[in-house]
Amino acid sequence: QVQLVESGGGLVRAGGSLRLSCAASGSGFSINAMGWYRQTPGKQRELVARVFSSGSTAYADSVKGRFTISMTNAKNTVNLQMNSLNPEDTAVYYCKVETIWASEYWGQGTQVTVSS
Repeated sequence: QVQLVESGGGLVRAGGSLRLSCAASGSGFSINAMGWYRQTPGKQRELVARVFSSGSTAYADSVKGRFTISMTNAKNTVNLQMNSLNPEDTAVYYCKVETIWASEYWGQGTQVTVSS
C-alpha cells in the first residue's frame, strides 16, 4: 500500500507562483512514474505533468513553459513548480503514483485558486 501526502496549494494572484509537493510512503513498491492532475467542477480530471523514474517528463500543452515537474533523487517525492499562474489554472490538483506493477494511487487533492 502506498500513502501520498500533498502540500503547497493555496490562493495566489494571476502571474504568481506556487509549488506543489507530493510525498509517497509505504513498503514494497517501486515507482514507475509520478504525476499531477487537476479537476474543476463538471470536468474530467486531466493530466498536468508527469515524470518517469527515468527522468523523462510530459506536460499538458496549456502548462508548457510555465510549470516544471521534478522527482527527488530518492524517487519518492514529486514537485510541481507553477509559474505565471492564471485563473484558468484554478482547480483541485491531485498527485498520482504509478508503480512498476501498474498499480495507481491518488492523493487527496489540494486546492489551487488563482485570482484575476
